[in-house]
Amino acid sequence: MTWQKKDYEDIPGTYVFDGKRAHPAYALNKLLFSFNNEENRTEFDKDPAAYCDKYGVKGEYKDVVVNSDFLQMLRLGANIYFMAKMAIPRGVSVQDAGAAFQGITTEEFKQNLVAKSDGLIEKITKKGDYWNG
Repeated sequence: MTWQKKDYEDIPGTYVFDGKRAHPAYALNKLLFSFNNEENRTEFDKDPAAYCDKYGVKGEYKDVVVNSDFLQMLRLGANIYFMAKMAIPRGVSVQDAGAAFQGITTEEFKQNLVAKSDGLIEKITKKGDYWNG
């Protein structure tokens, strides 16, 4: 299978979940999706490497799971919604992950969110519907 280069591939810091990323990360995403079930999360916590083996997650993919390297998981093609199923039950909030993705502290990330909200109501009112950034 050949993939055609997309314009979004050149946007720094952007890891679009597309077929090119998702295809080689199938086993990783299958493992992450399994965390919908609490029993699976418990099994994973007992032996992450063995759990990776169970789902056929190998090599670099296995390393990032075992080391909870969420940014690299995203780069390798993890679906961010599936990845949250691993992160959040282990005490990593969406804000923690967002901060890590940007290379800043969680507090800085939260402050940036608050700063971006300045004038939000006015922007929504002016636009006349919903705010989409």
